[in-house]
Amino acid sequence: MPELPEVETVRLGVEKHVIGATFTGVQVHHDRAVRRQVGGAAALVGRLRGTTAVAARRRGKYLWLELADPSGVVDEALVIHLGMSGQLRIVDEDKPAGETKHLRIRSELIGADGGPSEFWFVDQRTFGGWQVDDLVPDLHSLGRSVPSIIAHIAPDPFDEAYDAERVAGVMRRKHTEVKRALLDQSLVSGIGNIYADEALWRARLRGTRLTDSISKVKLVELLGHARAVMDEALAVGGSSFDELYVNVNGESGYFSRSLDVYGRAGAPCNRCGAPIAREQFMNRSSHFCPRCQRSSSTPGV
Repeated sequence: MPELPEVETVRLGVEKHVIGATFTGVQVHHDRAVRRQVGGAAALVGRLRGTTAVAARRRGKYLWLELADPSGVVDEALVIHLGMSGQLRIVDEDKPAGETKHLRIRSELIGADGGPSEFWFVDQRTFGGWQVDDLVPDLHSLGRSVPSIIAHIAPDPFDEAYDAERVAGVMRRKHTEVKRALLDQSLVSGIGNIYADEALWRARLRGTRLTDSISKVKLVELLGHARAVMDEALAVGGSSFDELYVNVNGESGYFSRSLDVYGRAGAPCNRCGAPIAREQFMNRSSHFCPRCQRSSSTPGV
C-alpha cells in the first residue's frame, strides 16, 4: 500500500497537472470506486462536474483536491483513496489513451490555459476510490480546512502543525507497543509499516517495546528517524514494492533499494551483520535486527 512518500509524490504530480483545471465531465466505470460516496456515482458526478481544482493537499497518506464551485466558493474537496493499487494518470488528448483495462473513473479537464486533458483513476484491485466531501475547520491548525472524513487524523511529520515533543509525550503516557503507536494515525499520521520498521532500526528499538518503558528523548529521536527516512524516500519518489504503484507520469519509486530492514529477512544487518528477522505484528510483517534492536529497557533509553 502506498505510504506517505508515495502519496506525496503523487500529490506533487497532481499539483503540477491538475491545479487550475476545471472538471467538465466525469464517468464512473466501476461502482466500487465510488462506494464511499453518499449517493454513489450520480452524486460524485454531480458534485464534481463544473468545479475547479484550486489546491492539492495531503495529510499522512490521505490526498485531496480543494474544489471551487463556479462562483469561486471553496467548501468541498475530492478525497482520493489510492488503496492497494490506485494510480492517478494524466492523459493529454493528443496522446494515445494507453491501457484502460483497470480504468475506474475517467474525468475530462479544461486547464487554466484552455487546453483539454483527462484525469484517470486506475485501480486493479479496486480498494481505492474517489469521494467528494465537505471541508470543515482543521482541529489541529487554525485557519485551515480539511475534509470531514479525515478531521480526526493527526498531523504528519511534514505538517506545520506537527509537534514531535507533544507526540512523544502522548506516546510515553500510553502502555502500548512502540510500533503500534507509530502506526496510530490519531497520534501521528503517515508512518506506515515500511517506514516504521526503518525508523525503529535506526533508533535501535524493537517494535514490541512498550512506549512507557522508553524515555521521551528516545521517542523524539525515533520520530526524527521516521521523518528522515521518509524525507530520503521522497527524494527518489518513494518505495515501490509493487509494479502497480506509479506516480502520475507512470514512473515508479526506487527507495526500496536503500531500505535497511524491511523486506530483507535473512540478509545481514547493515550495522552488525546479524541476520534480519521477520515476525507478524498487527497482521503485518515486521522486520528487525534481533541483535542491535533492543527488546528490553535499558536505563535512560
